Amino acid sequence: MSTSLITLLLYGAILGVAALAWVRGGAPERIGGLLNLAATALVLGAHLIVGPGALPTFLLVIDGLLAFGFLGLALRYASLWLGGTMLLQGVQFSLHAFYLVTNRKTDFMYALVNNVVSWGIVVCILTGTLVAWRRARAAA
Repeated sequence: MSTSLITLLLYGAILGVAALAWVRGGAPERIGGLLNLAATALVLGAHLIVGPGALPTFLLVIDGLLAFGFLGLALRYASLWLGGTMLLQGVQFSLHAFYLVTNRKTDFMYALVNNVVSWGIVVCILTGTLVAWRRARAAA
């Protein structure tokens, strides 16, 4: 598994935003940040443990679980940023499903969509955390 600078920055951003959400966010931000962090850890583990033939299936399952997690949060807390994460995760799930069903090799378009969606989810969680932090400061 080769890792580019963009991927390393993304992993750092996921970890940083999860930490910020834990410290300054409310319950939905904390759970959303931890869900995203856990899914990232599962993806990294799948890349290390699972063979290349079964990897697309594992990625699809991980993305499906994360999408259901974001869906549950969006239904429980009804927040705009959660709706964004849920929709973006749906795109991610569809991307993996398309490549799995068509048996296509991952290419530049796959990497581009995967990274843009992942960064979008990080930005949504960060936005939710900053809004919750601002509301908490205004209430205090």
